[in-house]
Amino acid sequence: MFHDLIGEGFNVDHVLIGPAGVFTIETKTWSKPAKGKPKILFDGQTLTLPGQAPNRRPIIQAQAQASWLQTLLQESTGRALKTRPVVLLPGWFIESEKGALNRIWVLEPKALPKFLANQSEKLCAEDIKLLSYHLSRWIRTEEARSVKF
Repeated sequence: MFHDLIGEGFNVDHVLIGPAGVFTIETKTWSKPAKGKPKILFDGQTLTLPGQAPNRRPIIQAQAQASWLQTLLQESTGRALKTRPVVLLPGWFIESEKGALNRIWVLEPKALPKFLANQSEKLCAEDIKLLSYHLSRWIRTEEARSVKF
C-alpha cells in the first residue's frame, strides 16, 4: 500500500497493488447528519446525502486519479492494465443501485477487504512486485525533485 501520492495539483490518498489488481483510494470524511441515518445513495455516477443535492465531485476525482495512475504505470512498465477507483466514506451506510459498483466502488472502509477478497486474481506475485517497484521509484524521484536546498 502506498499513501499520499502527490500529482500535479492533486493527491491520491492511497494506492493498493495486490492480487485483486490496482486500486486508487479517495477517502472522504464527511460529517454525519444530526438526525436520521448516515446513509448515502450511490447510483453509479453521483452520491446523494440526506438533505443535499447530488454530488459527483468525489466520483470524478476518484476516476481521474485512477486514470492518472493507470497512465503512469503503463508509461513506466509498458503494460496496459486497469486501475479501479475506490471512494471510502467512513461511518456512512452506502446504498448502491444495481450495477452502480461495476466501474467504481463507493464503500464504507470496513467493506473493502470483503470486496477485495471477492475479486478474481488479476495480478501474479511477479506483476505485483514490478508495479510496486515502478511506483515506488516514481515516488522517490518525485520526492527528490521537490526537495529544495
